[in-house]
Amino acid sequence: MPQSDALSPAAPLHDRLVDCALALLEQGEAEVSLRAVARAAGVSAMAPYRHFADKSALMAAVALRGFAMLEAEAAEADGGDDAAVALTAQGLSYIAFARTHPALFRLMFADHAGLTLPQEECLDAYGRMARRVAQLAPDRAEAGALACWGLVHGLATLALDGRLPPDPAAERAALELMARALSVRA
Repeated sequence: MPQSDALSPAAPLHDRLVDCALALLEQGEAEVSLRAVARAAGVSAMAPYRHFADKSALMAAVALRGFAMLEAEAAEADGGDDAAVALTAQGLSYIAFARTHPALFRLMFADHAGLTLPQEECLDAYGRMARRVAQLAPDRAEAGALACWGLVHGLATLALDGRLPPDPAAERAALELMARALSVRA
């Protein structure tokens, strides 16, 4: 495995182990083991245990990294003053994230490692979306945020399951429809 700046020996070992586990996961490693992660990081097989109690703890740290990556992509998409446009862009970035990082996405949302994380550590991207929904539908913000997340997460999951062929125009149209519906005053 070629070393990048993130995997350099100068990086704290905890972060290097998470980086290596993420890289193995995204390379399609069916079962990421602590031994494989240690080997990829260039450390002894026991070194990961100084930072993680077990494989589940390491994979939870990888899932947490995924939530930070998802938030960074949502933040990048969330530009401008138009809440509907920003909300659509956030949704498209969420679906793109799932397609780009399918194993990580599943780890975050469907695996025990991601599901055991404290909820407050995983809600930054959701909070960003909810703030845009509140701009569009302040009187229905909570229900609107749930509906938005359900649509976006559903589209992302359908895409990963092979039930939704890549069609950026259709995805954009569905998300724009949701944003417009939120804008309609009850």
